[in-house]
Amino acid sequence: MKEKVEICYSVAEACRKKGYDVKDSVEIPLAADMAERVEELLSIKGIAQDIRDLSKEMTREEVSLEMSRRVVKRYIDEGRDAALEKAVRTGLAILTEGILVAPLEGITGLKILKNRDGSEYVSVAYAGPIRGAGGTAQALSVLIADIVRRDLGIGRYVPFDDEVERYIEEIQSYNRVKHLQYLPTPEEIKTVIRNCPVCIDGDGSEQEEVSGHRNMERISTNRIRGGMCLVLCEGLIQKSKKILKHTEKLGIQEWNFLTEIGKKEVNEEDSKSNKFLQDMVAGRPVFSHPGRPGGFRLRYGRSRVSGLAAASI
Repeated sequence: MKEKVEICYSVAEACRKKGYDVKDSVEIPLAADMAERVEELLSIKGIAQDIRDLSKEMTREEVSLEMSRRVVKRYIDEGRDAALEKAVRTGLAILTEGILVAPLEGITGLKILKNRDGSEYVSVAYAGPIRGAGGTAQALSVLIADIVRRDLGIGRYVPFDDEVERYIEEIQSYNRVKHLQYLPTPEEIKTVIRNCPVCIDGDGSEQEEVSGHRNMERISTNRIRGGMCLVLCEGLIQKSKKILKHTEKLGIQEWNFLTEIGKKEVNEEDSKSNKFLQDMVAGRPVFSHPGRPGGFRLRYGRSRVSGLAAASI
């Protein structure tokens, strides 16, 4: 099978060389496993075998953290910016198994910038495609950036007061435009922004602009930054316990502020989520309330009675 695939690829390459297509080469490279997919996706040669070796002893999340540190050491000669970018994208590609575009298009750039006191910090700009990576990978990408900036000797992000208020306004505005899985409280947002050692930034992805906290020194747009909102709310805050698990293993005390996240008082009557009822369009029928005996349940997906290309409801 492998030989026949290689023959097909050689024919396709020969056809592309004729110049009738947009590109003169086949865009999709061959890859045998996750390690090879990551290597080909990022065009960073020589990391596939390291990923395979580490995967025998570590979980995928641990492999992503360790490989990020190895990549930054390997490419430090190319400059800190290049080493930082390659390391964070490698970690995210491993978390997403080299399948998604999130490592390429979900992060639009990583920069080393300066605080008011002259110290340096790392800023990661996220975009909409980061959504596909899932909350855990989004959150871990911020942790990876923090671990890498430590290895490079770069300082932590120190936010201005008006920047903190901008985050609060922006997240609430984004939730009105595009629904968030989890909308943190203003106190939770303040806690994370004031304590997170990495700046979570993004490109202006929505047409709507913020009404206050405009034309800011270190925020390049007045438009709502969708990628930032996703990573902060559905990643870092919603998956705070998973981040803490890794920081405790690594002995990083700087992330302990996450222990204060998500400690809301839960009313026993409201413990069964009624959130979907709040967002219901007027006039739609309610089949079932959450947890109600005899309620309507919908299951969908593949089952034993459907084929590989079919879905059952």
